Amino acid sequence: MPLMLGKGASGARGDDTKTLKSAVLKWLVPRGQVVIPPLSRSIKSDHGFNHEVTGVLLCPAGLDWSNAETKEGLKSSETTVHGDQWPVFLYAGYEYDPEDPWKGLLRSKILIFGYKHVFTSPSSVDKEPKATRSGNAYLHSMKSVTQAFLAYIAMQACKFDFTCLPPLIVPLGAVFAKLLVKDPDECEEVADLMTWWTHCIFPNSSSSQCSISKNSALSKIWEKCAALQERAATNAN
Repeated sequence: MPLMLGKGASGARGDDTKTLKSAVLKWLVPRGQVVIPPLSRSIKSDHGFNHEVTGVLLCPAGLDWSNAETKEGLKSSETTVHGDQWPVFLYAGYEYDPEDPWKGLLRSKILIFGYKHVFTSPSSVDKEPKATRSGNAYLHSMKSVTQAFLAYIAMQACKFDFTCLPPLIVPLGAVFAKLLVKDPDECEEVADLMTWWTHCIFPNSSSSQCSISKNSALSKIWEKCAALQERAATNAN
């Protein structure tokens, strides 16, 4: 049974990657525009830092792609990109604020489109559903976005959208996992992020509209997070 489940999960990931291949190319530039020069769906040698459009989106947050030295260092691999240096395309508007690194994190258009493409339906990306069959979200009674599914889409984007950078994949996965598991220090930010995602993807879901019930298990978890955070701050002083 575990082997069969593993094969099923692997097959599902493969299907998601395959269906995203052509879709992603349409999301790199505003609707109605085309990527120049064109990008191949199957050949990645011209992706990543070797292409102006993908390079600026893949550039680690905090670095300036418009700087010639920075750009050349990334292209030649002289500049090493670590797993905790997230690409700017993960941020809303593809803009990173060093004074507020949480601002817009994991709220980008590409991630939203990717989530809708995989879990609701490809046509829902354009807000005009034309699917002839039910999407994964409907089939599995999904009413809210979870940390696990968000991390999955972020990893799919990092793995395929722009380039193949094997050294990045595992470290990024570990960092996403740590970030999205409610670390006491980031509890409020993660809760706000997941509420935002649920409202964005499932606006009519009760999960996106109702407030947290008093004395519920979730409220107790958040209270514990807050208490741990306060205790840590006290000990630091």
